[in-house]
Amino acid sequence: MPEHISPKNSTSPRRTQPRSFLLNPGFYPLLAAHSSSRASRMNTRWCRRLRGPRELMRITSLETAQSRCELQSARQLDSLGGRNRRSLYIMSDLELGLKTGRRSYEEILKQRQDEGYKTATTNEQARVEEIVLKFYRSCREGDPVLLRPKHIQFLKKAITNLNDTYECLDSSRPWLCFWILHSLAILGERLESEECSQIAGFLAKCQSSTGGFGGGPGQYPHLASTYAAVNALCTIGTQEAYDVIDRKNLKRFLASLRGEDGSFCMHENGEVDIRGAYCALAAAKLTNVYTPDMFKGTAEWIAKCQTWEGGFGGCPGMEAHGGYAYCALAALVMLGKTELCHLPELLRWIVNKQMRLEGGFQGRTNKLVDGCYSFWQGGTFPLIAAILSTQAKGFNNSDHWLFNQEALQEYILTCCQNPHGGLLDKPGKNRDIYHTCYVLSGLSIAQNSPIKSIIGRRLTNKVEVIHPVYNVEYSAAKKAQEYFPTLPIPAD
Repeated sequence: MPEHISPKNSTSPRRTQPRSFLLNPGFYPLLAAHSSSRASRMNTRWCRRLRGPRELMRITSLETAQSRCELQSARQLDSLGGRNRRSLYIMSDLELGLKTGRRSYEEILKQRQDEGYKTATTNEQARVEEIVLKFYRSCREGDPVLLRPKHIQFLKKAITNLNDTYECLDSSRPWLCFWILHSLAILGERLESEECSQIAGFLAKCQSSTGGFGGGPGQYPHLASTYAAVNALCTIGTQEAYDVIDRKNLKRFLASLRGEDGSFCMHENGEVDIRGAYCALAAAKLTNVYTPDMFKGTAEWIAKCQTWEGGFGGCPGMEAHGGYAYCALAALVMLGKTELCHLPELLRWIVNKQMRLEGGFQGRTNKLVDGCYSFWQGGTFPLIAAILSTQAKGFNNSDHWLFNQEALQEYILTCCQNPHGGLLDKPGKNRDIYHTCYVLSGLSIAQNSPIKSIIGRRLTNKVEVIHPVYNVEYSAAKKAQEYFPTLPIPAD
């Protein structure tokens, strides 16, 4: 998300309590506090636009992973529990008849499609599918393994020694700190206190005297760099790291970038897009400098960015994009205004971004799979589940997110790991810190549904839980949310 990066047949009894904090409103203190009856009525009304179970199936069935989605007929669904065809209900994976477990190579092979019309786009898609199939074919006999030691070695080396290919990221140095720290946290690796202190000291040099953080020492403050720096400091989680953040000037900086319509510039006189609203909100909420006046009209502006496809563009009228969709929904969660999102349309759009053969996600319609969208698309599903669990009438808490979690893990572990450490976009691409961070973030999302879904050996493949609103390792996010509210909100 920096400036240079474009941004899943039985009637099981209903549980009175979700099995995981990820579906428990208590896990989302921001969300639980805003679960108003008005929001519930509005999302119910939007969901009732669906034309009965058959349309509901199309939204939640993961057309992009049909090997798992052998749905019952509409007649069979109508008979489940005697539910009224016209009422709102969103069914669990079991009720929808979704298969669980890994796909066989034969099942994956069946997902190849040839529309019979050759274009540059379809030719490139066919080429990627052929490469991915080679990787899946080579792993038919055993489970994929997360190369944890190799990734940790790659990341630790990057703290002090980046090659010249990263020269173009000189204005994104807080991002490099966050990507490395967050990746290590997901892998369960902690740095020595001296290393943490050095990183906190470097980020202090990136902080502007007028508030916010720049892309490096002496650079102009930028919302993306500010978000990255705050997340990095919260990931470190020491008192020294927390004290780096000049909260009073941070509040002034954030307020100075707000437009009259509630949108946010990325920097002074800079471009306006949905990343700005998300970055400003995340930094404000984590550090407890948030005030309602600072974000007056922001939720309404974000709602205007939802497109006819169902996703969100960077600004009103722009094409739907995975990174923007995540930023939009997470921002609405923080604002307690999720009723402004047309949730059925968003869900329909986002489940169809999972590629039926590869198992990973694409960022936009008719684009290729990319490992980073494992998070930018996958990260919306815990948010959607939390919204539905608090607002949707008749929602039965599902054991799994509404996408094929096993297929995503297969793609990540089979196709996105460099054998020498680091993760990547797709086979044939180079490893880098950015993709390492967001592919691992997506792996965490895919594993940590209410009933954990981990392919391969749990001991080697399990990663840590992340907070889906901030994309910070969960215990670090919780610690920050407990510390900063003990400090008063700075005066204007």
